Amino acid sequence: MYQRVGSAAYKADLSNTEALMDLLGHPEKNLKFIHVAGTNGKGSVSHMLASILQEAGFKTGLYTSPHLVDFRERIKINGKMIPKESVVDFVKDHSETISGLQASFFEWTFALALEYFRNQKVDVVVLETGMGGRLDSTNVVTPLLCLVTNISMDHAQFLGNTLEAIAGEKAGIIKEGVPVVLGNIQEELIPVFRKVADEKSAPLSFTQKGLDLYTCDLKGHFQDENQSQVLTALKYLSEFQLAEESVQNGIEQTALNTGLRGRFERLQEQPLVIADIAHNKGAVEVLVKEIQKFHRKVHCVWGVVNDKKIEDILQLLPEDWTFYYTQASIPRALDVTKLEAIGKDQSKPGSAHKEVSKAFENALQNSQKEDLILISGSAFVVADLLVYLEEKD
Repeated sequence: MYQRVGSAAYKADLSNTEALMDLLGHPEKNLKFIHVAGTNGKGSVSHMLASILQEAGFKTGLYTSPHLVDFRERIKINGKMIPKESVVDFVKDHSETISGLQASFFEWTFALALEYFRNQKVDVVVLETGMGGRLDSTNVVTPLLCLVTNISMDHAQFLGNTLEAIAGEKAGIIKEGVPVVLGNIQEELIPVFRKVADEKSAPLSFTQKGLDLYTCDLKGHFQDENQSQVLTALKYLSEFQLAEESVQNGIEQTALNTGLRGRFERLQEQPLVIADIAHNKGAVEVLVKEIQKFHRKVHCVWGVVNDKKIEDILQLLPEDWTFYYTQASIPRALDVTKLEAIGKDQSKPGSAHKEVSKAFENALQNSQKEDLILISGSAFVVADLLVYLEEKD
């Protein structure tokens, strides 16, 4: 699985997904989609949209990745995870055929999701890309609307070593005549999207500035950009006749309605514990700015995967933070001794802990009630912590 193993499990090709759609009788042709891509923020945007549609009374499918605690988080209808028996039945029914295709974990999961959504007769599916866009498994659909949140350096080994190349991959979700709403895209990258949109005769819009925003249960000022993009996108969803009350309730109760976790999530007070899945340069820059607004002593539990430019990301973290380096319980995690050494070289010495739970407990022991503990660097570090806290309770 790419999520656990990394590049060895990555497939930059749509042929398997197309074969799966054919095998299942093309569920992608029987569903309505909103397709969301981008480097950061696409999960929050997807959940906001799903929450609004759910509040408006529509049976709303939501497909996202990665999961944190339970695999079934990836596939939800109106905030409820796919039942275990639906997963088991799908594997029993299709295991032999799909195994013959040598389909990847993500391809399997996407096929499962679309069959489930079709069988449950959902009104609309909010579909988040896994990585990139052009060659992502989700790109076999023709949506009602496309959104691209932003562009930052991430997955460069797959998507390209420049922002322009990564933008080109994200722009690959644009379809003939389908409206596109861009989020916080760098001005120099707009021509990349404009070129593709023109070729596809796809109306191109930009997120409106200065909108009146609602209070949202997803915390962090960076969510304002995500909400602005969602509100801008709603004008292209007129067929759903979304009342203002549904929009407001959907935004205000995004996490409550959809179960989204790990986005600047407060886990406890005194000391304040915040978990965030920031794992690339763009996301970490925003996270650090947000954390510094608290003006508290910061204890940072930090772990990363082994395919990131660790030095570029670590240099963004303040030297006056106290670091507890760790590694998630996946093969793809960077060995904590290597991470500790890199931190030391960058004047950010810290203690090393083989398990996230031990790093967190050490941070707790060394914190005062007015301090702040941040758990971040990887979705898998946050996942390990959430599992530990659930087991502890």
